[in-house]
Amino acid sequence: MEAASNSGPWGLAGRRAVVAGALGGIGQVIAAAFREAGAHVLLTDLTDASAAVEAVNAAGFDPRMYAACDLTSEDEVRALCDRAAEAFGGLPDIVCVHAGVVGSHPVVGYPIEAFDELMRVNLRGSFLLASEAARRWLAVEAPGTLVFTTSWVQDVPWPDIGPYSASKAAVRSLMRTFARELAPRGIRSNAVAPGIVGVGMARRQWDTDPAYRSRAQRAIPLGRLQTPESVADAVLFLASPLSAYMTGATLLVDGGASLYPMDE
Repeated sequence: MEAASNSGPWGLAGRRAVVAGALGGIGQVIAAAFREAGAHVLLTDLTDASAAVEAVNAAGFDPRMYAACDLTSEDEVRALCDRAAEAFGGLPDIVCVHAGVVGSHPVVGYPIEAFDELMRVNLRGSFLLASEAARRWLAVEAPGTLVFTTSWVQDVPWPDIGPYSASKAAVRSLMRTFARELAPRGIRSNAVAPGIVGVGMARRQWDTDPAYRSRAQRAIPLGRLQTPESVADAVLFLASPLSAYMTGATLLVDGGASLYPMDE
């Protein structure tokens, strides 16, 4: 297992973290932040095997600390948790339920196949991973920490991503249910709700679509795209002892985008 020598301010040195969606633009930064904080990290994602190895190597991780997983499959999620226990020599302390997909279509005429797949990944996948992790903590009466990724659009509709917004609202509700039911057993559950992060589809639209950029700039009171590092900082806070008295909370880190609608 790999761990950085500098634990930083988080109190995460030696902790064991699984990061789902670890090869995406934000996920890579979250995984690297855990490593820099001194944690042991197992990365998981669903991508082409050769592309995954290349991405893991490029990020400076040991390829042995990567495990492909389709989070919508019960069998694969169980295998992932077995792999984590093997890699860590015990159960993880932290599971980051970060994997998700987004699509862009007007709500009227949104392809039903795309809707179903988005809900499978974002909601079913989140439920299966969190449930399996919690089940294993409960079996040995161990504490654990779940950190979900939701979004500011769980509360504020944004054009063309209605099902994504709905999925994130559902994940937040799910997170709070885990928190309510499992708090007496020492398991915390919280969520980070980012804003418009400058990676992936949002970055491409910002760079190539003047209308999108104008609308996004109006929507963000701080006036700039969010960095993935700011998301990682929030995740580490919720995973760390600094948030030990928090459960069932959503940490909104969105540059003020959810304060009020800015569209004309």
